[in-house]
Amino acid sequence: MSRVYDNWERLVEAVMKREDLRQLALCESFSSSSFSSSFEDFSGSRISIDTIDLGAPSSTGSISYRDVQCIEFEEIKKATENFQHDLIIGEGGFGPVYKGWIDEHTLTASKPGSGTAVAVKKWNPDVVQGYQEWMKEIYYLSQLHHPNLVRLIGYNDRAENWILVYEFMPKGSLDNHLFRRGHQSLPWETRIKVAIGAARALSFLHDREVQVIHRGFKSGDILLDGQFNAKLSDFGLAKDGPTGDMTHVSTRVMGTFGYAAPEYMATGHLTAKCDVYGFGVVLLELLSGRRAVDKNRPRKEQRLVDWAKPYLGDKRKLLRIMDTTLEGQYTREAAYSVATLAFRCVNLQPKRRPRMAEVLIALERL
Repeated sequence: MSRVYDNWERLVEAVMKREDLRQLALCESFSSSSFSSSFEDFSGSRISIDTIDLGAPSSTGSISYRDVQCIEFEEIKKATENFQHDLIIGEGGFGPVYKGWIDEHTLTASKPGSGTAVAVKKWNPDVVQGYQEWMKEIYYLSQLHHPNLVRLIGYNDRAENWILVYEFMPKGSLDNHLFRRGHQSLPWETRIKVAIGAARALSFLHDREVQVIHRGFKSGDILLDGQFNAKLSDFGLAKDGPTGDMTHVSTRVMGTFGYAAPEYMATGHLTAKCDVYGFGVVLLELLSGRRAVDKNRPRKEQRLVDWAKPYLGDKRKLLRIMDTTLEGQYTREAAYSVATLAFRCVNLQPKRRPRMAEVLIALERL
């Protein structure tokens, strides 16, 4: 059994070394022929998203606008003071994120501090993510509505100025609170609250009639409102789950190093249990205060899952991996319950991982 485990680990490690970038293989062909032809013809001119079929969740496969509307580019410029550098509140694989203000009824710019605060993602042509991810974000968030999913308000598709406008999340991302200097350590109760909110989001996605797999789940995708309620964001890598007799969906490997499930890394076979693995990694981050991957640490401690696993099943050893800033805020039983849950989520065998609905029930019992 030990030899099998070692061989598996070597295989996964080989794949990870080959993809040793923060974003893994961030390019994928869509199954829809109509999208492929439209994308190949794209040369900087505007393409109406009414004409593009993604073959994603709905029965028709076409984009459903619902509450997501096109916002005039000039209004977005005004709302962000011409994309003022001082208004940048973050930056991801798609590009910079600006804070702005709009009138949500007329979708016109408002003066700073008035109207509705929004987060504006503006595509950076120098980054790896692009039009495909932008389209998927609109597609999924125009249909998926849940208290623990971030709300997409609008978009703009003028030439290459691909823009997405979201509700503003004043507390930023979980990643920032856990790992960036200058942020106060999150209390234990807040960490559990965030974990529950994120679990509700994934459980909602997985239990839909047409299952949605997030595929890029990580702490940076968990945004926090003013009361630290968690909302899941970034659906550019999302994928419909298997249907009928299918056991998995075959895709190119896409995701973030350290969070991607090992079987997916090795085979490209995607299931909802891949999201469960990523959730387990985030639980370990919440417990330890350590990043999923930290190359500044000794080699044996760089990958959080590998370092933490030996301590998760022992109440006494568990203290060795707990975030020291949490001292006195939790009971040993509560910490052990979360550690045990995380251990199950990052099991190398997908079938032994719990469903997200089970994970949610376990967290709500704490």
